[in-house]
Amino acid sequence: MTQVQAHTHTTAHLRPAFHVRPPRGYLNDPNGPIEVGDDVHLYFQSRPVLDMHVPVEWGHATSTDYVRWTLHRPAMAPRPGGPDTDGCWSGNTVLDNGRVRAFYSGNIEGRPYQSVLTAVSDDGGTSFGPPHQVVPDPSDPAIMFRDPFVWWENGTWWMVVGAGYVDRGASIPSYRSTDLENWTYAGPLAELPRGVLDGHDTGAAWECPQMLTIDGRRIAVVASWSPEGGPAEVLSFDVDAPVVPRRVDHGTNFYAASALRDSRFGPLLFGWLTEGRDPAGWTDWAGVISLPRVVWLGPDSSLRSAPVPTVDTLRGGAGSPADGASTGAQCEIVVPEGSGQVVIHFSEQERVVIELDADTLTIDRSQASRDDHAQGGRMQVTDAFDPASDRPAARIILDGSILELFTSAGRVLSTRIYPTTPPAWQIQAPAAARYWPLAR
Repeated sequence: MTQVQAHTHTTAHLRPAFHVRPPRGYLNDPNGPIEVGDDVHLYFQSRPVLDMHVPVEWGHATSTDYVRWTLHRPAMAPRPGGPDTDGCWSGNTVLDNGRVRAFYSGNIEGRPYQSVLTAVSDDGGTSFGPPHQVVPDPSDPAIMFRDPFVWWENGTWWMVVGAGYVDRGASIPSYRSTDLENWTYAGPLAELPRGVLDGHDTGAAWECPQMLTIDGRRIAVVASWSPEGGPAEVLSFDVDAPVVPRRVDHGTNFYAASALRDSRFGPLLFGWLTEGRDPAGWTDWAGVISLPRVVWLGPDSSLRSAPVPTVDTLRGGAGSPADGASTGAQCEIVVPEGSGQVVIHFSEQERVVIELDADTLTIDRSQASRDDHAQGGRMQVTDAFDPASDRPAARIILDGSILELFTSAGRVLSTRIYPTTPPAWQIQAPAAARYWPLAR
């Protein structure tokens, strides 16, 4: 016990301060963000321990501003003998005559598919009643069928489910309903044979399909998945045009996006920030939720992102020159324009390097950690900058082991870093770059 406590203490600086995460255990997909009055409810896949055999439940957090979150007891847990005995898996929520109604996947070990279930909250989204199945399991041989997403559009309720078929590839089967209980199959909203786009697998199946309406266009956000490789990339595309998937996040650790179609800031996206270290390196927690992101369409129809505006309220003070600044584990560095290099020096041996060069942004975390369990490598995105926008060339947001970087063209790169040296850390940056400590 003493050894575990000592290890946890030495890694305390890696714990995020303003990203949603339970105090311990395993977190994965965000689920069903929804505004109810002035409150934002966010649910997420959660286990109280790191044992993957423990059935997953719906964790729950609320906020009034999207950046300061309060954790609550789980809103939904598996019911022994029920249709979700072995796990309450991913889905979303909608308002149904003032009540919060969840749609999600119920897992029973040994069944070929997860069931599409619905459950209703009569206490404003704090807890959900008993579930029941509303869509039958597929009759044709899908390799995967899970993760419903429900929304209201053009006078009717719609549902999509994540799926994949050996002969047809990744698919988004759709359904429609007038009462949220009785659903009629309406055919696939989009399908794509498995392939490679820009060096990335488009998936044998699509998990966690989300539907956004932006500029009058129906945009799908999906998580590409395969039986042999598991999770791959989060992709977006217009379902009413030939399917051309584009990456939503150009970093290494973003998956299973969850959409809020209508918020006080417009359409938003959350994601699961996966671990960038081997499981042997985990202490007593793993997984975290990304900052919520305002999204829009770029000229190439790709989904672009920026942090919700209230992230600015985490800044302490008016800002100061970033170059030469000493920082704790929570900070923001802004490069207003131009090319240059930002280096966060954790120690003489550990640093992360961010390079702005012409139209390209690169994050190099190959020397970010001396921990043998930490993953390294470089990530890069082109068409990164839009000098005509009112956004800075780069916003670099650091929260413990989390690094989220947003560019002026709306590109985003999410990654994880695990320096073994606790703060204070030193920043090297272009002369015009600004620095803020961040705090709740």
